[in-house]
Amino acid sequence: MIRKATVQDAETIALYNANLAKETENIDLDLDTVIEGVKAILTDPSKGRYFVYEQDGQVVGQIAVTFEWSDWRNGQFWWIQSVYVHKLYRRQGIFQSLYKHIKDLVSANPSICGLRLYVEKENEPAQSTYKKLEMEETHYFLYEWEK
Repeated sequence: MIRKATVQDAETIALYNANLAKETENIDLDLDTVIEGVKAILTDPSKGRYFVYEQDGQVVGQIAVTFEWSDWRNGQFWWIQSVYVHKLYRRQGIFQSLYKHIKDLVSANPSICGLRLYVEKENEPAQSTYKKLEMEETHYFLYEWEK
């Protein structure tokens, strides 16, 4: 079952985010900081939304969306972030279900113009999954500056 995440899910989501960082980028995140960041989204819908996939009474997968306004399209892009499925539940269609849920929400709302995500360059399994879901690689590079 897919549902909107609540503050009660914050610690599980944060733990999954820490697992995601370790598995995909070999980064150790400060769990307390991640918990506060997750709670910030869960208590302020202008920052984003989390959806979770629940099975047998426990959260086994998650997906977040954050928002970007496009003046070129007079609409909002939803950025997919923090995608994680517990190791024991992978290859069971959970991510595909979460993605379809998000895509259906976007398709039903004319003010949202599309979905975007970024993926680690070496994460070929994820890239393959996104292509199977008919997402297309863009012609943009992603740059950042962090303080």
